[in-house]
Amino acid sequence: MTSPTPKLTRRGMLALAAAAAAAPAPAAQGKATNFQIACMTYPYQPFPFERALDGLAGAGYKYVGWGTRHPGPDGQPKEVIDFEAPPSEAKRLGAMCRDRGLEPVMMFSRVYVADEHSVRDHTRRIKQAAAAGIPFVLTFGHIEAGGEEVWIENLEKLGPIARDNGVTILVKQHGGNTATGLDCLRIVDKVADEGVKVGYDAGNVMDYEGDDPIPDIQACAHEVRGFCIKDHRDWPVDQDCGPGFGEIDHYRLLEPVAYTGLDLPLVCENIFEPLLPRPTTPDGVDALARRAREFLETVTRGLQTPQKKA
Repeated sequence: MTSPTPKLTRRGMLALAAAAAAAPAPAAQGKATNFQIACMTYPYQPFPFERALDGLAGAGYKYVGWGTRHPGPDGQPKEVIDFEAPPSEAKRLGAMCRDRGLEPVMMFSRVYVADEHSVRDHTRRIKQAAAAGIPFVLTFGHIEAGGEEVWIENLEKLGPIARDNGVTILVKQHGGNTATGLDCLRIVDKVADEGVKVGYDAGNVMDYEGDDPIPDIQACAHEVRGFCIKDHRDWPVDQDCGPGFGEIDHYRLLEPVAYTGLDLPLVCENIFEPLLPRPTTPDGVDALARRAREFLETVTRGLQTPQKKA
């Protein structure tokens, strides 16, 4: 019995229409995208940050995204970097990554776009990212009815700050009025600042509202500057999982961005096996991290290898 494919919802049909009507016309195949295959330290959340870096380096990664919390010296969960931490602390963490051959490419803002102190706290994150040499800060949130105006206002303030620091804010999907890439594209288009772009999370698109990420990515690919990689299954259970374990076709997902000429990070947020318990040892996480890297390398190499016409 084959598993069902993601259903094409009304939102998905609108994405198809938007892709055909609003997206830029396809150009001749250009320079290949430099896919920066990375993994967040997030899958190593039960283990120290340093062990996560060691594991990812050992699993063959050259790029890393910072997770959110890891055990500190006392064994208690601790933020990778607090809002109040000076940029020098971010620079130190960036050096820890590079000492292991890992280039940090992404970090979470850890604040919603519409929060009361959003501009202040995002600015702190932007300055930390700049000090660490991290080009992308992920942000998201849930737009309540009538709440889009504060999103636009805050992001319009943050775009120039991000650009001045050599950082780009990526708005990723998080349900509701930001459930799809097309939803996030609408926000980014209204902000109209090169410091604010779309981050794409196909797993969230499929999970939150049951939308199909394949037509959706076609609608917004021209503004996507980074991916949070996670797969998703609706059957036999509703569950996020590592790339290649779910129902999302990663060849179709990444084809629209295979020839952008950009440095484009593909940062694994979830690497775990569906239906099975998560590893209880860091070595077990290492093995899944390696598998995710190898899968994405296979997909991206295939997409960028010229194919003979039948």
